Amino acid sequence: MQEVASLAAGRNVEIVILQPQGSLGNIKPLGDTFTRATGVKIRYVEVAVDDINTQMIIDTLSGTGSFDLALPATFGLPDLVEAGALLNLDDLAERYAPDDFRRDALFSVGDYYKSSLYGYQTDGDTYLMFYNRPWLENPDEQKRFADQQGYELKIPDTWEELDTVMAFFHQPEEKRYGGALFRTPNYVAWEWWTRFHAKGFWPFTDDMDPQISNEAGIEALNELISASKYLYPEAATNGLFDNWKAYAEGHIFCNIGWGGTQKFLNASGSAVRGKLAFGPTPGGIVKGRLLQTPYFNWGWNYTVSSATKEPEIAYLFALFACSPEMSTIAVQDSNGYFDPFREEHYKDPKIVDVYSPDFLKAHRSAMRGSIPDLYLQGQGEYFDALRENIVRADRGEISSKEALDTTAKQWRKTTRRMGRRSQSTQWKFLKSLYPEKIRELLT
Repeated sequence: MQEVASLAAGRNVEIVILQPQGSLGNIKPLGDTFTRATGVKIRYVEVAVDDINTQMIIDTLSGTGSFDLALPATFGLPDLVEAGALLNLDDLAERYAPDDFRRDALFSVGDYYKSSLYGYQTDGDTYLMFYNRPWLENPDEQKRFADQQGYELKIPDTWEELDTVMAFFHQPEEKRYGGALFRTPNYVAWEWWTRFHAKGFWPFTDDMDPQISNEAGIEALNELISASKYLYPEAATNGLFDNWKAYAEGHIFCNIGWGGTQKFLNASGSAVRGKLAFGPTPGGIVKGRLLQTPYFNWGWNYTVSSATKEPEIAYLFALFACSPEMSTIAVQDSNGYFDPFREEHYKDPKIVDVYSPDFLKAHRSAMRGSIPDLYLQGQGEYFDALRENIVRADRGEISSKEALDTTAKQWRKTTRRMGRRSQSTQWKFLKSLYPEKIRELLT
C-alpha cells in the first residue's frame, strides 16, 4: 500500500465504487482496511443487480464519469469495453501486479477481452448440481432403481442419467418432485447451453456461423423439454429466491445453482441443511469419453472506469481487493454475493462453515474445469434470442428445430451488426481459453 500512499500524498483523494446491490458486506471491510492503510477515502454507490452494466454504459456515453471502480457482471465486459467504459489494465498490471498473482485464481477467463486485461474476477459463480442425499442413499430406492434401470442409483454423470433419475423420483401425487431446474426465461438458456456443449459441439464455427441448430442442438432442446415433465409445478414461474425456498423444503430431488444457492440451503432452518450431495453439471459421452462441461455463467468483476482521474489508485484497490488475504475476508460474508475463487478460500475455516466441506470440494473441482460464458460483444442479444425461443419451444408453441433455426438466424444478424471480423477474433481467443480436455472433444 506504500504506492497508494505515495500517489495520494498531500491530497484529499476519494475513490467511488459502483457495486451491485447486496454486495456491500463483501466490499466495505476491504475498503475500510484500504482507507486506514493509505488515507484514501472510499464512497460506495449501489445499483440494482440487473442494472449495473447498463448504468456503466450510460455513464460513459453521457460523459458523467461518476465512478472510478465498478463491479459489473463478468459476461458484460465485452460490451463495456466496446462502449469505451473500461480502462485497459495491461500496462498497470505489468507495473504493479506480482508475477504469481493469478497462480491460485481458479477462473480468470472473463478478465480478458481480445487478449487484453480489463478486470479481476472476484466471485466464483460456476454452475453446480444439488442432490437430495437421503433419497440417493435410501436402500429401498436404490434397489427399485437398479431393478428398473439395470445400473446403480448415484450422482448422474450424464444428462441422460439425470433425466432418468428425475423421472424415477417424480411422484407428484405424493408431493415429491424430480427437479427444480429453471424454466423461467432468465435462466433456462443456461441449462441448454451446458446440454449442448455436452453433445460435443462449439456454438459457433471460427467464422461465427452458428452450429446450434444442428442435430445435437435439437436433441439437447428436445431432452430439456422432456425433462420439464419431471419438475416441480412452479419451475416455469419461480424466480431465483423462490426456487431456493422451494428446494429448501426437501421435497425435490435435484436443483442447479451456485455458491449463493448453497449459502441459502446450508443456513439454519433449511430442511436440507447437511442433507445434500453435489456434483458438476452432467455431461455426455463424446468420442467414447465422458465430456463434462461445468459452466461459469455469472460472477462479479473489479474493473476500472476509463473516465477515472485516479487510474493507478483505482487499479491498486482492485489488486488489493482480489489479493489472497483480502478476497478471503470478502468471501467470508455469508450474506454477500462473492463465492470462492482462489485456492486459499477453500481452506479458510469461516468459509468452510458457510458452505460445507462437501460443497467446496465439488465447487473447487468445477471452477478448475469450467467453460466460460459467451464473452462476446452483444452477449445479451445473443442470449435473449436463445432464451425467447427456448421458452416458446418448452411451452409447445414451436418445435425445437424452429426455435433453434430462428435463434441462429437472429444470431447471424447480431454478428453482422457487431462486425463479423471483430466477433471472430474474440471468439477464437475465447475458444483457446476453454479447458484443454474440453477443447479436445468439441467439434
